[in-house]
Amino acid sequence: MKLKRSCNIRIVKLALAALFSGAVFSAEAIAADAAPTVNSAGAPPAFAKVGDAVITRQDYDAAFAAAVRNKFYHGRPPEAEVAALQREVGDKLVANVLLLGEAKRRGLEPDGAAVAQRLEQHEQRNRDNKQWQEVRTQWLPVLTTRLQEESLLGKLESAVRNVPPPDEKQLREYYTAHPEKFTEPEQLRVSIILLSVDPSSPQDAWNKARELAQDLVKQLHDGADFEALARKHSGDANSAEQGGDMGYLHGGMLPDAAQEAVDKLKPGETSDPVRLLEGIIILRPTDRKPPKLGDFEVVRERASDLWLKEESERVWKLLIAQLKEKTSIQVDESNYLPIPAAEPVTVGEPAATGEQGIKK
Repeated sequence: MKLKRSCNIRIVKLALAALFSGAVFSAEAIAADAAPTVNSAGAPPAFAKVGDAVITRQDYDAAFAAAVRNKFYHGRPPEAEVAALQREVGDKLVANVLLLGEAKRRGLEPDGAAVAQRLEQHEQRNRDNKQWQEVRTQWLPVLTTRLQEESLLGKLESAVRNVPPPDEKQLREYYTAHPEKFTEPEQLRVSIILLSVDPSSPQDAWNKARELAQDLVKQLHDGADFEALARKHSGDANSAEQGGDMGYLHGGMLPDAAQEAVDKLKPGETSDPVRLLEGIIILRPTDRKPPKLGDFEVVRERASDLWLKEESERVWKLLIAQLKEKTSIQVDESNYLPIPAAEPVTVGEPAATGEQGIKK
């Protein structure tokens, strides 16, 4: 069930406008923000009702504005991301109300010393801030309550996530069910000859490098020694000293164009010249190691860490889901921007590509 809808998309636009205009708010603005608006019944307009608790529209607007500042500091976000963030903020506010209630039900108490320390730190940072001093009396109780709630939520989360380690059976079942987590990817040993060309060089320099590369490929096909040619011509100093040998590499270490060329070759075969950011490259795979599943005893510790992390996340999400299931929740979603429909994906459409450099 949803609360009665209202038309107030303006809040979203104002929050974004404030963020991207670099607006600075005065003490008067802060004080005005502290005074809740009221509806015709004399109560602050509600964003959500969670059991007997009410999340005001002002609470939501403040949380959303903070989330916008934290997430979209780098530029104006796409509407779809804003719409998703609106829902994320709303869901988190609802969850926090439920979790605070659960923390109190369990008899948890905030860490008074930690709260006092954070309040003192805040006071020290703002002791010369005239704006803070003007609103301190009004805002200090609010800040104290927020810090106490954060402490309670932290204690509850720590308690819930403190799951016992897996027993032998659970650990082996996890290892068996997730081989991809414990498998070393294919490794490819590659030798290269890189004819270096500055990216800003004229086309003539690139043409000359390609002509030399084609001549070297011909020599290699005729039986020339790859290591000798690499030591003489390659501009990649590290591998040139090793006769072009780059050692064993895994997927993602070579530029896309180079990886595509190597994938078509068997060990000992030589690629045609390939243009990269740094120049023209010739590649020769010399060995392939297939993917290998790590032995259980070797990966035992990592498997246990992964199991604990996933189990901790599972029980935390389960608690929130259970609290939502047994609590009456009403949310006013009228201010949410619509989530744009997903754009159709054209099958077979080539991805945008660009020249890449060798990853050192």
